[in-house]
Amino acid sequence: MKLPTKEDIFPVPEPYARTIERFGVEGGFVSASEKDSPWVPFGDNAAIRHLAFDVRTNSYCNILWVKSPGVIGTHKHQGAVSAMCLEGNVYYLEHDWVARQGDFFTEAPGTAHTLLTSDPNGMKAIFWMQGSSEFYNDKGELEETLNVFWFIEHYVTYCEENNIPINKNLFI
Repeated sequence: MKLPTKEDIFPVPEPYARTIERFGVEGGFVSASEKDSPWVPFGDNAAIRHLAFDVRTNSYCNILWVKSPGVIGTHKHQGAVSAMCLEGNVYYLEHDWVARQGDFFTEAPGTAHTLLTSDPNGMKAIFWMQGSSEFYNDKGELEETLNVFWFIEHYVTYCEENNIPINKNLFI
């Protein structure tokens, strides 16, 4: 089988082509290289690799890496969350399932849960989140609310402190 080349691209009919060209936004690309998005520390045993920030919808995408068996505290999302386990395992104290590599899971808005990994090598999972996430202490008191602007600040501050260029492709 011969793979197509750029010469094989053909025009696809689009009645709004001029409007899309004028006002549309191109899709983005973030490579696997840490030059495109570094691992930013998130507590003592975790890091986040930011992949997308959409300030219009308060949504954001990232990879969470918990480096060894550990916990990300009890939190509640105010929007939908979709996730896939990439490495290790991830589960919630409040549920009976354990996600492993390739498993997909969702989190419903308004539900509180406590993320854990028991894998000796920790876990990595990709999350697409909408809305705010509220983090609670062990007494059930609200400690901090994270939204798209918190995640942007997390990324930008780390880059500026470490002389890493800000990747504009992360902002969609």
